Amino acid sequence: MEYQLVPADRSHLPQIAALERRCFSPPWSESLLAEELYNDSASLVVAEGEDGTVLGYGLVRAVLDEGCLEKIAVDPAWRRQGVAAELLAAFLRFGRAHLAFLTLEVRASNTPAVALYQKLGFQEVGRRRNYYREPTEDALLLTVEF
Repeated sequence: MEYQLVPADRSHLPQIAALERRCFSPPWSESLLAEELYNDSASLVVAEGEDGTVLGYGLVRAVLDEGCLEKIAVDPAWRRQGVAAELLAAFLRFGRAHLAFLTLEVRASNTPAVALYQKLGFQEVGRRRNYYREPTEDALLLTVEF
């Protein structure tokens, strides 16, 4: 299936929320995601299939020249097919044009995501011990400077 990256709109919210529930614990609610649509400091982008299916989405928040990748998720059926890399590439293009750096936090155990981020230029700058609900689950703090 072909897809394109488009700004999220209200029609995407039910699918984004469903994907959020499949990918994250605890997930953000649909109402919280809706708030991000109208947040001037946030950009919510979806990878939309030809039939309108949301294959993945990403959310970046920017304050002045600092950016933070808050969310990125891809439907399990579409993982390892370049969707996450395309979403990240769009945010990196935005970062090069408007930001000094972009940061993110990722589960230390999520080796496929860590590998993708590092491939795209992110470097580990810290670790947040016991960041997630699981008592031994750390988050890596990664950043890329522009």
